[in-house]
Amino acid sequence: MDVDSVEEGEVHGETVRRNGRHPTRLPVDDAHPFDLEAYCASYSGRSLVDRMIIVIQLCPTLAVQALQCALQTVFKMRDVKLYRDLVGAYESTASASNGQLSPPAEVSALDMKWIEETMQNNLAEKNKLEVELKTYTSNMIKESIRMAHRDLGDFFRATGDAASALKHYTKSREFCTTNQHVLDTFMSCLELLIEQRNYPHISTYVFKADAALDATTAARASANSAPTAPASASNKEKANAERESVQSKLDVGLAISLLGQGNYEKAAASFLKVGSVKTLGEWANTLIAPGDIAIYTTLCALASFKRPDIRSQVLDNDNFSVYIEQEPYVRELLESYMGNRFKAVLEGLEKYSTRHYVDIHLSSHMAKLIDLIRSRALVLYFQPFASIKLERMSSAFGWSIEELERQVVSLIQAGEIQARVDRQNKILKAKETDQRAALFMRTMKTGENMQSANRKLLLRMRLQQADLIVKAPKGHQPQTGHPSEQLPSDIF
Repeated sequence: MDVDSVEEGEVHGETVRRNGRHPTRLPVDDAHPFDLEAYCASYSGRSLVDRMIIVIQLCPTLAVQALQCALQTVFKMRDVKLYRDLVGAYESTASASNGQLSPPAEVSALDMKWIEETMQNNLAEKNKLEVELKTYTSNMIKESIRMAHRDLGDFFRATGDAASALKHYTKSREFCTTNQHVLDTFMSCLELLIEQRNYPHISTYVFKADAALDATTAARASANSAPTAPASASNKEKANAERESVQSKLDVGLAISLLGQGNYEKAAASFLKVGSVKTLGEWANTLIAPGDIAIYTTLCALASFKRPDIRSQVLDNDNFSVYIEQEPYVRELLESYMGNRFKAVLEGLEKYSTRHYVDIHLSSHMAKLIDLIRSRALVLYFQPFASIKLERMSSAFGWSIEELERQVVSLIQAGEIQARVDRQNKILKAKETDQRAALFMRTMKTGENMQSANRKLLLRMRLQQADLIVKAPKGHQPQTGHPSEQLPSDIF
């Protein structure tokens, strides 16, 4: 993960975040609580190790604990590169800590024996799978070839070779014989891309999988409606449950893609479509945790939704309330925002900033999201006032008058607030609007629009009349007298 370099002694934390840069060190204390043990329990597999690497890089005080947690998982895997990256991240953090962290050799040096054994086993497994693929290819058995490519894709994904894994997954598509096989292939590609955080390509495979899901559902419905097929309520319920599960995963995939590309409003809307936690199946706690959905949705909604939409789509959403319960502070943020307690909102975002910045999908967007939330809060707070003292606003947001003035001026320059700042008296005044002149201008604009519409209508009538004359039989002319014959010469 790219992080800005910081000179020794530079103050990080709140100052860095307000300047819009990504912090290189995150505090973990009573003012910034972060339960690493609970965080680790929410994930497994590669997702856990990737997240622990970020924790090691950004939270030196938790580096040893994060390393030990990740090592318990990585030794159960077969990805040597991931293991080296994990130990390398700790070595970099330890060397930059000026002796505050234990040297890597005292915590966990590279286990060369495990590396050699794993590489040998991986090589043997790779040779075996490639021989099987060649054998099936020579026999021209489509189903066997598909399974061989699938197995090779799974192997390369497990060993950390994402490019080769995607290559074999897509190659297996050519040998699929059923819609279910096509859907399974696209879902495997989607899981791989989410793991690699390849946000632009995720949406492509979401749409492909969605089309395959529709085809699979249609094929099952056709098979169940056949005269020879026994009707079974349990089979229908099972099919519906499987479809709902796949659809929830596709909604999650699309939402992560939109979040990664900075489309926060659509990302929040897509997260809100996700079904219950049960429908996520094996994705829960591997690719994404239920608490992540609550956090992503809340922050994106606060940054992009209007207040009535937050109430109706987020707070009053019974399905989403299950996710909110995973992270109770999320509800506090939402209720504070709806109650105009913007200082509490900003304090809550600061309090849980460490949790947000260590998230692999959210980290690079936090500065922008906080800026959007802060700007929307300022606009909403000022709307009812014709004028207000900056001192009162500063106390409502917990900022100094100088900092508030900078924020307000930037919003005025961006056109978000129609007002001006009286710097001498420290007052924000809304621009006065001449209601009489505004009404007159609206009336003139409406008249011009009506004239333009009438001219277009008369022209259309004239063209229809001319078309009738051209199509009339020879010697027969249509009746005239239509008002379009008296069109003014300037209708064009």
